[in-house]
Amino acid sequence: MDMSGGHVGQVLRVNLTDRTTDVERPDESWYRRYVGGSAVVAYFLLSEVAADCDPLGPQNKLIFATGPLTGVPLAGAGRNSVGAKSPLTGGFGDTQGGGWWMAGLKRAGFDHLVVEGRADGPVYLQIDDGRVQICDATHLWGRDTAEVQDRIRKDMDDDRVRVVQCGRAGENLVRYACIVNDLTHFCGRTGMGAVMGAKRLRAIAVRGTREIPVHDREWVTEFARSMNRDVAAGERNASQKAMGTPGGVMNQQARGGLPTRNFQHGQFAGAEQISGQRMQETLLVGRDTCFACPVRCKQVVADDAYDIDPVYGGPEYETLAALGSNCGVDDLAAVCKGNELCNRWGLDTISCGMTISFVMECFERGLIGADELDGIEPSFGDADAMLQLIEKIADRDGIGDLLAEGAARTAESFGPETIPLALHVKGQEFPMHEPRLKAGLGLGYSVSPTGADHCHNIQDTALVASASDLNVFGIIETLPADDLSAGKVRMMYFVANFKHFLNCAVLCQFVAWSRREIVQLVRAVTGWDTSMYELLKAGERAATMARMFNLRSGLNDRDDRLSDRFFRPFAEGPIAGAALQRKQLDRARITYYHMMGWDDLGRPTPDRLVELGVEHLRESPRD
Repeated sequence: MDMSGGHVGQVLRVNLTDRTTDVERPDESWYRRYVGGSAVVAYFLLSEVAADCDPLGPQNKLIFATGPLTGVPLAGAGRNSVGAKSPLTGGFGDTQGGGWWMAGLKRAGFDHLVVEGRADGPVYLQIDDGRVQICDATHLWGRDTAEVQDRIRKDMDDDRVRVVQCGRAGENLVRYACIVNDLTHFCGRTGMGAVMGAKRLRAIAVRGTREIPVHDREWVTEFARSMNRDVAAGERNASQKAMGTPGGVMNQQARGGLPTRNFQHGQFAGAEQISGQRMQETLLVGRDTCFACPVRCKQVVADDAYDIDPVYGGPEYETLAALGSNCGVDDLAAVCKGNELCNRWGLDTISCGMTISFVMECFERGLIGADELDGIEPSFGDADAMLQLIEKIADRDGIGDLLAEGAARTAESFGPETIPLALHVKGQEFPMHEPRLKAGLGLGYSVSPTGADHCHNIQDTALVASASDLNVFGIIETLPADDLSAGKVRMMYFVANFKHFLNCAVLCQFVAWSRREIVQLVRAVTGWDTSMYELLKAGERAATMARMFNLRSGLNDRDDRLSDRFFRPFAEGPIAGAALQRKQLDRARITYYHMMGWDDLGRPTPDRLVELGVEHLRESPRD
């Protein structure tokens, strides 16, 4: 059978234990069923990873998965998906990031890469136009990410080689270590960097020159040019082009939903000082982008006082809030330095910032003392303490060895009084979006397969003024941001499943392609006679497969819970008095289960598995 457009038809397997490689060639029906990205990750985990697998053991599989649009010259087509059993949650691990590396992987001849086993010493992979080599990485181990990229490019005598790597934090098995793409792009969540480090795989370098097959190349090229023209004219993605995600700081501040001091407040007195606007006026020295994208939403910053190296880019909204307002730090240069350190060493800025803010609150409440923190006195607003703790976490030095376990595990060690202050779902710390402002988002956090996550979730505030964005799903009426009725669950069901599809495609959620245009793009690239219905079902299939893996791993409906803090109202600000209601959230959760074809305990029914075509994945593999 001829392979469809958008795929090259090859899956690369690398076994690090016996240093062998193999190539598999799935048929087109496999590609159409699982599409790519998150669903491909779930497929390999369900098929090949045992329920009792140690996430940091050699039996775990690390999967790098493209989508049908990856590497096609389109705005937003530079994303990648990385997954494994998560060392942070013990369940389904999956994370997406931008950059150039994944386009390089496909152009080198492979749609997906499955890494197995564990090397007996540090290694890195060279994937060069279909040729694969496992190389010694002793000279790279312990190095900063920029130095590793430079050395690999010298090894391969090519400055255009694209490098993905785990960083020092991954080498040290920090449970929220991220995977670093091209130095300034990150697969941040669920601890995939720790899985990579546990396999002693320091980096993967790709060089690819092959053209990716496209069904209707002329149409796709013109469609891509039309987006580029619209972006240049300011008709699409104007706010992202102007400031990127850092513009979110003042937007969330105005709404009363800017996480502040470990989510104790929704507004921060120093918000303006850490805002995207202030960054543009002071530290911004350039803009960066991803493969084929005209938006250029990435920030590049520098500062002499903190010796910030612009090679590591600059902070996104999530980082400005996680290391800034949520730690009470209003020194923008210090926050940017914290971002640089996380990028230099490979730490997820969200989980890192949330773990530090948790420690700050515990310290301020007198639940732990400086003697337990290597003499550090980390009060809210203490930028020096924040930077010290980042380094200790990356190196697992002193108290950093405990904090590298994440907020939930740290709280278990600190004692029962601290447990309510560790804000997480399934062990993964909250992103920088407030569920007391956005109730549907809170439901999405609770049922997310990866723990608290905003990237396959609904953003209620974006749907208050108009429902036109949802008309394609038959939704024509708006609902307030704090609504959590069955109608809001219906909104979330469609929005979240479409985002799960985007994580299969793997397409950026920020580029302003309409949903109808995305259907057209998939048709034109692949040649499939597809529809919105099929794409939604692909997203639902991915979410259900992730749920299956979590259930197999021991997670269940009791883990679909939010921290107590979000059921207590703010005392001040634009949403003073707002809080989630437990009974209402429980009703919404059951409604969501039923819409997904799951029972009251969140278990997919046999009939729904048949309807989604994944009933064959019910049996757990054995080691």
